[in-house]
Amino acid sequence: MSEHIDNVSRRKEALKQVIKRLHAGESVEDLQAEFGDAIRGASAGDIADAERAMISEGVSVGEIQRLCDLHVAVFRESLDEEPAPESLPGHPVFTFRMENEVTMRLIEAMQDTLKTWSAGDANALESLRTQAENLSAIEKHYSRKENLLFPYMEKKNFEGPSAVMWGVDNDIRAQIKQFKQTINAEKPNLEDALPQFKAMAENIREMIYKEEKILFPEALNRLTEVEWGEIRQQEDEIGYFNVTPRNTWQPSEKETSQPKPETVERMPEGLIPLSTGALTREQINLMLTNLPVDVTFVDEHDRVRYFSQGRERIFDRSAAIIGREVTKCHPPQSVHKVQVILDDFRSGKRDVAEFWIQMGGAFVHIRYFALRDAQGAYKGCIEVSQDVAHIRALEGEKRLLDDAPDYDK
Repeated sequence: MSEHIDNVSRRKEALKQVIKRLHAGESVEDLQAEFGDAIRGASAGDIADAERAMISEGVSVGEIQRLCDLHVAVFRESLDEEPAPESLPGHPVFTFRMENEVTMRLIEAMQDTLKTWSAGDANALESLRTQAENLSAIEKHYSRKENLLFPYMEKKNFEGPSAVMWGVDNDIRAQIKQFKQTINAEKPNLEDALPQFKAMAENIREMIYKEEKILFPEALNRLTEVEWGEIRQQEDEIGYFNVTPRNTWQPSEKETSQPKPETVERMPEGLIPLSTGALTREQINLMLTNLPVDVTFVDEHDRVRYFSQGRERIFDRSAAIIGREVTKCHPPQSVHKVQVILDDFRSGKRDVAEFWIQMGGAFVHIRYFALRDAQGAYKGCIEVSQDVAHIRALEGEKRLLDDAPDYDK
């Protein structure tokens, strides 16, 4: 037993040394030669643990991301020995892997189309544009991974590798966008398109390898049937990349009826359970008060039950209107319009009504939304008002904060 523990400790230390020396600029070949015996048999989990340890020691996620392809290259022989994860149609991993197969076929088709265009066939360009637009839908694959699988993996101490993968996903998104801009230009430049495609395709293939050999095996090892079932229930909302999952796989009844202790989260005292998450009364009030819109709730009996009290109100409201019929909160000239909206909401004729008006320098967008329960019964409506003058004036792009540090540089 002690010998096994010593071997595991030596391997972990060797993995860290390899990654550190990769970051210091040493070559993959030299490190494979020096540490071959020590890292042979390293699993995806061992590599993930080593990367997480590096991040905890101060190495930025951006730096790990920059060299993660080299990390995989060093350990590729060991990773290639791991069997591909097996699952039934309908299991989230099975769906991810089917999407990867579709992606590989699409990349190969685009490569052939590029060759045809290079040979002088102008008609191939239109096919390439269609294929590139199709490739954009890979966003569904990445979004499910980032917003569904990663949150579950982070609860299993897999946060470092998931952050690195997300960074690479974003690089691929940018490459796809750039490639599309190049081939959709008025006069597309083949000399620009070829290297852009080569870099983009290589990154996509490497990401597929990382998913198949690192992410998916680790996910299958760490997540329970109950958790996979929860992921499956949420997948449809995000969507898929050119596949339609079947429901052959279902979580085992034993696992579903008796979830493992670590999957059960106790509700802290003072929290109000909601359809997604739970908040305290104070948190709910703070959230509604600080929304950049005015919100008024009218119940199914057409009485005002709530309005938000933001810093900059568009229309005057006072606590005296709580419990008042909403039609009495409007001037006589517009009461009939309000009543038509309420009647249409109640009958199901419409679900949304919107207006916009100019008030001085403000451009006010007003929307009414019908609220219905799971059975479709009318439960009231909300009025949402917002000054959108600033929004209408926006141009170009602004990503996050202009003064935020760029850790990838």
